[in-house]
Amino acid sequence: MNRANRLTAILDLLAAAGDVSVEELAERFDASAATIRRDLDSLAERRLLTRTHGGAVAQSVAYELPIRYKNHLATGAKEHIAQAAAALVAPGSVVGLSGGTTTTAIAAALAAREDLAEQGLTVVTNAVNIAAQLATRPDIKVVVTGGVIHSRSYELVGPFVEQLLSGVTLDIAFIGVNAVSAAAGAMTHDEREAAVNRMMASRAQRAVMVADSSKIGGSAFASVGGAELFPTLLTDAGVSEASRTALVEAGFDVVLAG
Repeated sequence: MNRANRLTAILDLLAAAGDVSVEELAERFDASAATIRRDLDSLAERRLLTRTHGGAVAQSVAYELPIRYKNHLATGAKEHIAQAAAALVAPGSVVGLSGGTTTTAIAAALAAREDLAEQGLTVVTNAVNIAAQLATRPDIKVVVTGGVIHSRSYELVGPFVEQLLSGVTLDIAFIGVNAVSAAAGAMTHDEREAAVNRMMASRAQRAVMVADSSKIGGSAFASVGGAELFPTLLTDAGVSEASRTALVEAGFDVVLAG
């Protein structure tokens, strides 16, 4: 495991457990205690955790919202997608992040990037958990859209969101969806979330749909858009060859992570 992945994994463990020790981390990642201490010191300098004697505890602001995202943050396929997505972001960029577990994992991967300190990064999001997650990172400017919180997804929805998004330009946007198919394109369970996702994608120079392979071929209530809105679909290697072929024929550039 490289250092960036290890830093993200440490943050994931903190999100789930609240505290970690140098000893347990060294054993888990097969690394020396000195290496783990340097990792923890680096994360502490960026205010992503608080160092303790023998380990670290989570920053309360960064990890108290919401529990459903803690439980699924950057695991398995989502971790691979998050790392691939973060690699597409250049320092100094303006990045859009919709709500969802995959985009939450992308936020964690961006927070672990050490090369952002000099030029920084601007993140525009309608997800309150992502905003809280990045709020303690001094070199990431976080812009929250405003709006009404959707109790199921912790996303801000409604006309206030669209009003702000209509006035910004994004270099790249990562949009999470509930389902995607070659015939119907990207879909979500809620029409309000679909409207926000559609506008965020339209304000980006490059819009990337992020969806793990379990969502491919499925169906959901509200349409977001097809390949004309999302030229790129970033997913994991679990997608079947038949599904990938159908998506490519529908106009999507399918990128496999991991």
